[in-house]
Formats: sequence, C-alpha cells, structure tokens
Amino acid sequence: MQANVHQQSPTFRSSSRQILALALPTFGQLIAEPTFILIDTAIVGHIGDAALAGLSIGSTIILTAVGLCIFLAYSTTAQVAHLLGAGKRREGLQAGIDGLWLALGIGIVLGLALFAAAEPLCRALGGQGEVLRQATLYTRAIVLGAPGMLLVYAANGIFRGLQKVRITLIAAVSGAILNTVLEVLFVLVFRWGIAGSGAATLIAQWYMGIFLVVPAILWARADGASLRPRLAGIAAAGGDGIPLFIRTLAIRAAMVVTVASAARMGTSVLAGFQAVNSSWNFAMNMLDSVGIAGQALVATALGAGDRPRARMLTKATGRMGALTGTAIGLGFAIIGLFAGHFFSPTPHIQLLIAVGMVTMGVFFPLQGWMMAIDGILIGARDYRYLAITCTLTAVVYIALIVPLAGMVAPGLGSDAARTVLIWTVFNVILMGGRGLCNGLRVRGDVWMR
Repeated sequence: MQANVHQQSPTFRSSSRQILALALPTFGQLIAEPTFILIDTAIVGHIGDAALAGLSIGSTIILTAVGLCIFLAYSTTAQVAHLLGAGKRREGLQAGIDGLWLALGIGIVLGLALFAAAEPLCRALGGQGEVLRQATLYTRAIVLGAPGMLLVYAANGIFRGLQKVRITLIAAVSGAILNTVLEVLFVLVFRWGIAGSGAATLIAQWYMGIFLVVPAILWARADGASLRPRLAGIAAAGGDGIPLFIRTLAIRAAMVVTVASAARMGTSVLAGFQAVNSSWNFAMNMLDSVGIAGQALVATALGAGDRPRARMLTKATGRMGALTGTAIGLGFAIIGLFAGHFFSPTPHIQLLIAVGMVTMGVFFPLQGWMMAIDGILIGARDYRYLAITCTLTAVVYIALIVPLAGMVAPGLGSDAARTVLIWTVFNVILMGGRGLCNGLRVRGDVWMR
C-alpha cells in the first residue's frame, strides 16, 4: 500500500503542473473582454455617474451577447482535444476551421442586430434619460467588434485543444495595451466621451481576432486541413454548441436579471454594482482558466480512452480551483477596500464598491471549485446535463431575486445593505446551485461515457 502511494503521488503532482502550465496562458485569453470592460469602467467613471451607469447597461448587453457564443471556444476545445487524443490531428484542425467560419457568420449577424436594437435593449434593462443615452452610445460603438471577438473564441478552441496556448497570452496583453492607449486618446484627449470608449474596444477586438486567426489557419494548412467553408462541418459545429448555448443563455439571463434588479435599487447601487461586476468578471476568468486547462487535458485523456487519468485530472483540477478561489477571494476583498477610488470620485459609490467586493470575496473558494468542475464536464462533452442543471438553477435564482429586489430591498435601511443582499443571493443560489449539481455529477461515471 505504501508503495502505491509513492507511485501515485508524482503522477498527481505532474497532473497539477500540467493544469497550471495550461491555466496561466489560458487566463490571458479569457481576460480580454473583461479587461476591456474594466478599462472602460475605470476611465468612463470619471466622465460622470450617468456615464458609469450607462456603461453598466451597455457592457451587460455586449458581455451577454458575446458570452452566449462561448460555446465556440468550449465545443472546439473538446472536439480538437478528443481527436488529438485519438491520434486524429488533421480531423481536429479541420473541426477548428469549421468553428472559425461559424464564428465569423454569427459575429456579423450579431453585431448588426445589436447595433439596430441598441436603444430598446438599453431601455429594457432600466436605462432612462441621460443613462439611456449613454448606454445606447456605448453599445452602438462597441458591438461591431463582435465578429473579431468571436473569432478569438473559435481560434482559442484550436489552441487549447492542441495545448498550445502561449500565443493567447500575447494576444491578450497586446490587445489590452492597445485598448488602453486608444481609450485614453479617444476619451481623455479627443473628448469623444463614452462613444470613444466603445470605439477603442472595437478596434482592439478586431486586432486580437486577426492576430489569432492567422496562425490558426497556418497550422491547419500545414496539417492538410481544408480552409474552405464546409456546410456539413459548420452545421456539426453549431449542433455541438446548442446545449452549451442553452447553458450559457441560462447563466447570462440570470446576470441580466441581476443587473436589472440592481437598476431597480437606484443609480448609486447600479453604479457600484458595475464596478464590482466588471472586477468580478476579470477575477472569474482566473478561475475559469483552471477549468479550461482541466477541460483540455480530460478531453484528451477520454479521447485516448484513459478513464483513470481523466478521474485523477478531475480531482487535481477541482483542488486547484478551490485553492485558486481562496487566494483570489482574499485579494479581491482586500483590494476592494480601496478600489472604489479607481472607479468613481463619489464617496458613496466608493463605499458601495467596497461592500460589494468584500461580500464577493467570501464566496470565491466556492466559485473556484464550481468553475473547475464545470470545465471538466465540458471537456467530457457532458453538454446536455450542464444545459439542464444550469437552466433549472437560473430559474430558481430569477424567481427569488426579482421579488427580493422589488419588495425586500426597498425596505432595507441603506444602499450598502441592498448591495450585500444582491451579491449574497447571487452567490448562494446561482453559484451554489451550479456547484451542487456539478459535484453530484462527477461523483459517478456517467459523465465519462
């Protein structure tokens, strides 16, 4: 028995190192869109409270729309990794090319549709008066970058599946630098206001898309994959993504309702919520990078038919997710105590940001473990289970948060109490519910079949 322990421990440690080696550069790709929104928030916050509240609504629209298409990355990662594990590299790269064509088509349609529907969408999320005007300007400026961002998703599905993800870190860093420079130039120098912020992000999105698609195409050609659009392949990529789309739709619907609930609590609560939400989106991608690393490794193991290794990788990924969540949660809470000064000059908004970030920090260990197991189930292509459980959890959450925001929140004594309420319910019901469902699933073996 003692000998077995010594034999297994290095393997477990080796798996953890593999996860970490993939997670760090993967984080670079994941933070692209949240980083853009975070930069936008920090700069737009100094335009005025109405602009910051408008940014909250506009960024929710773009993050929801683009986030719904995350299946372009997830399904491509799983497909490429499975085929790679089975020794079918060319077929895997061909699936990646099909995903790129699907991403481009969806991105063009999505960008044009959101541009046309920007004002009614912003109004539906609670925008009124000057807040509505600011939200509409930002949304129309940024949404035409959607095709570029979706190409990033699909290209990274190829890179993750091949376990070649360093290039994503280069793309994210250079994209963030470009966005920051343009943001300062357009907003602070040219005085274009919130529209300049959206235009800067649009340019950065297209830059990243081109930066990543070119090497993906070159790798695919080198292995003999066809670059022409194949209707059958594109349809297959879309079909694999439907359950993941439903899963993401449920999660994003819950987030949209959360923003609308914050809007009902007043402009101050909504402005503070935006700063916390943009910071949380940034931090959550650190957690998601662990799950995605485990996703690629587990998918490869299952493609090779190695279930014992898939099980071990699942345990290692879950443990690393929880530890990462603990570390990030502590930092999030500490930084939150003074982060408000970076987002708003208003003391009351600064207080609400601090309260929100400390509240969120408490729940990061749970979120880290949940996101890690979520990635594992995606890597195993257990899409239908994730679609069902995420939808059910979101329905329960929405059924609770709407009456709480409408009936309980007005009776609370302060905006700080309302901020604690909205983030606590979000974590306990929505994130906790997903964690419970994921944990029950990986206890058995059905997900590996």
